[in-house]
Amino acid sequence: MKIKSLVLLGIILLIFPVHAWETTPNTPLVESDTHISFKEYSLDFYTRLNDKELNLEAFEVALRGYSNLADTDKIKKKELLTVIDFSKSSNSNRLFVINVKQKKIVFKSLVAHGRNSGYEFATRFSNKISSYQSSLGFYKTAETYSGKHGFSLRLDGLEYSNSNARSRAIVIHGADYVSKDFIRKNGKLGRSLGCPSLPKKNYKAIINAIKDGTCLFIYSKKDTYLSTSKLINTPSPNINQS
Repeated sequence: MKIKSLVLLGIILLIFPVHAWETTPNTPLVESDTHISFKEYSLDFYTRLNDKELNLEAFEVALRGYSNLADTDKIKKKELLTVIDFSKSSNSNRLFVINVKQKKIVFKSLVAHGRNSGYEFATRFSNKISSYQSSLGFYKTAETYSGKHGFSLRLDGLEYSNSNARSRAIVIHGADYVSKDFIRKNGKLGRSLGCPSLPKKNYKAIINAIKDGTCLFIYSKKDTYLSTSKLINTPSPNINQS
């Protein structure tokens, strides 16, 4: 009986080698099933926004810097991200206020650039006082006040490229030269002294939505800023998908 059992065991081992019963490690394709790469996250986010007026590259760069600011608590209110894309014509919508939690655009608008930054397109940027140029980079929105342009919103620059925003009085305000009617009469939008000026029609609603500590980003691809900004070039952590 023992001999038959040994023979049977030998036959089984020949047919099914020992390694067939070894456990194969379960290696996941991604770090975890609840995380995706930042690139994947930003593309999915952009797709959900479903608005081709918003440039994908501008949005992705803005989202990367926003994520780093939010992770380090350098912005107070994290539900909104404002993107101003100065790579676009001033005759088109260039300002987009995005609800990050709901993944939708809640405002989009014309916005002016500084008069020394260019005509229809902004091509030159500066952080210098009296340059009358726009400044690129990430800002934190601050307090509102009533000044020579009426209801206005102060901005605090968060990078070397816009650190003089407050001393330069770079603020968001309404202006008559920012409108479709002005474009029809003059062929292009009017320009500011460096402020991202908005149409008087809806500027108060936008200011009230983004004031007091939200993230605002001014983008252009025609400047060394993109390769030198620490906020953009610091790797963002994987984004939780849930």
